[in-house]
Amino acid sequence: MTSIPVEVSEYQPIAIVGRGRIGRALAALLPPVVPVSHARHILIAVPDDAIPGVAAKLAAGGLRDAVVLHTSGAAGPEALNVLRGSGNAAGVLHPLQTVPSAERGVETLPGSTYAFAGDARAVEWARSLVARLGGKALEIDPARWAHYHAAAAMASNYQVTLIDAALELMAGVGRAEALAALAPIVRATTENVLSMGPEKALTGPIARGDAGTVRRHLAALESAEPKTRDLYIAAGLRTVAVAERAGLAESAAREVVSALEGAALAGEQR
Repeated sequence: MTSIPVEVSEYQPIAIVGRGRIGRALAALLPPVVPVSHARHILIAVPDDAIPGVAAKLAAGGLRDAVVLHTSGAAGPEALNVLRGSGNAAGVLHPLQTVPSAERGVETLPGSTYAFAGDARAVEWARSLVARLGGKALEIDPARWAHYHAAAAMASNYQVTLIDAALELMAGVGRAEALAALAPIVRATTENVLSMGPEKALTGPIARGDAGTVRRHLAALESAEPKTRDLYIAAGLRTVAVAERAGLAESAAREVVSALEGAALAGEQR
């Protein structure tokens, strides 16, 4: 008999299957799992690379005419394609939130945006779950799902990378002290960009077209990790586009780009 990961009826789970500590604890609170063929709504919340295997087991267990969602941001509805040939509706429901721990998830998930995509019945169930969770619904074109997830990764993961690089450059200052020192500007910048948009929130040498300061930064970065210097150059070139939309003169933009591209070329020739 194949067991289902989660069966939802009137939003109340009646069966949970999980190999981890939390999954086993939750399963112990519910009745024994039911045959997969009885399931009508299933939510798969497993590591990304385990999704195809779970979907295959559900298909082999005779799942028919059910609605199945997975919660991975890394894959779209196609991760459940094996189930679509038996009248099942497949989709993805992904919380657009960073969850470094279960405790933080409990704090941050309420009110978050949930992205979803998939077949019509899957989308309908996803919308109802988001409403029940008090979240904000964001439907994504399945063909653009990878673009959506890349955006989420850049907004969250790469923000961490940028701050880590900044900590490296705070030479002679301990990481804890440097992090505390950067905290106000990081928080203010985040609030500004979210409330005003990138163009109005942008400040600093590139916004001013100050190629001289950019060159001094690049000279200082000669002693930094090569990848940190590469990151400064790549982020700087992308920032020029924001500055131009904010009104930076084309001639000033060319000066900044010249400084950054010259440094990139010099790095390649080493």
